[in-house]
Amino acid sequence: MLSHRNRATTLAITLALTLTQAGGAHAVQTKAPAAPATAVKVEEVAKGLTNPWGMQFLPDGRILVTERPGRMRLIAKDGKISEPIGGLPHVVQGGQAGLLDVLLAPDFATSGTIYFSYAEPRGSFKNGTSVVRATLKLDANGGAISDGTVIFRQQPAITGRHHFGSRLAWSKDGTLFITTGDRASERDSAQDLTTHLGKIIRLNSDGTVPKDNPFIGAKDVRPEIWSYGHRNLQGAAVNPATGDLWTTEHAAKGGDELNRPQAGKNYGWPLIAWGTDYDGSPIGDGSTAKDGLEQPVYFWNPSIGTSGLAFYNGDLFKGWKGNILAGGLAGMALERLVMDGDNVVATETLLSDRGERIRDIRQGPDGAVYVLTDDANGKLLRLIPKP
Repeated sequence: MLSHRNRATTLAITLALTLTQAGGAHAVQTKAPAAPATAVKVEEVAKGLTNPWGMQFLPDGRILVTERPGRMRLIAKDGKISEPIGGLPHVVQGGQAGLLDVLLAPDFATSGTIYFSYAEPRGSFKNGTSVVRATLKLDANGGAISDGTVIFRQQPAITGRHHFGSRLAWSKDGTLFITTGDRASERDSAQDLTTHLGKIIRLNSDGTVPKDNPFIGAKDVRPEIWSYGHRNLQGAAVNPATGDLWTTEHAAKGGDELNRPQAGKNYGWPLIAWGTDYDGSPIGDGSTAKDGLEQPVYFWNPSIGTSGLAFYNGDLFKGWKGNILAGGLAGMALERLVMDGDNVVATETLLSDRGERIRDIRQGPDGAVYVLTDDANGKLLRLIPKP
């Protein structure tokens, strides 16, 4: 008999052949068959967070969480939420602006170094995505940030409070990936290599530019750029098995993307898209493919409002190893993508019965899946197999 995985792969291949024969060659990248359902138990670890955005597991067992209004807090194992951590910079608030992602340095246990991204005020009502490296000194009640240094400022700064990105992820070589957004009103700038808008950025841990970045030495190109032609990247994770960066890109009305961004490549926004604008009008000339522009690994129609991305690498959920977990804001669900190499061969929708916007996802040290919900009364959820 075929295993569940082999049956899913066979279904995906059959679907691909059917769609290709019907003239929809690119449509094989969406609507994968349903994976076998997983019985999941959901525990509410903590609630009362104000629009939480990112999280990291600390060596002492607590969880560091950002709140978009400009606060960081610690969540203890018993779910108790600390007072706000001191020393954070002023952040622009409102719309999608605020305190965004957080990432521990690889040597955090000894250095206390963290990185965080936020909407930084730049004067004259302008703002932009910035990344700070700082030291987090913990205590029983929370802690404080000190020695903060801005290592990246998205340029140019503009007015407006939309499309900041912004996820942070370590590559296997120790460089830092930073995702950005096109700032909504400046979407054509995603194709402009003199800007950081709509780009993935790759830096050394101190903010300097790696010597092997794809555009080093190119004229009129920002050397920090890794890839371009992106809209609003709110999910990023490095595959622990391969070291490849993967991202999810929040689209307009349909066409959210899962990508494996590669050095120097153009991912098409806004020249091509798999959805329409919010008013139903076409994006650009309505094309879904053009020469020289990369196609997504997978896309969602209608949009699920992607945010948060994680690879599952634990043993708690049997059969999940190597799967991708993607959060949905508009979709109010967690999507499990069953992978066969770089191909999505089956999907499962989880948490849709709760009606909560999923902002971030992480695998915990215990092998459980932890999820942040985006709400004025946001929650930290823990997912484990149902007995």
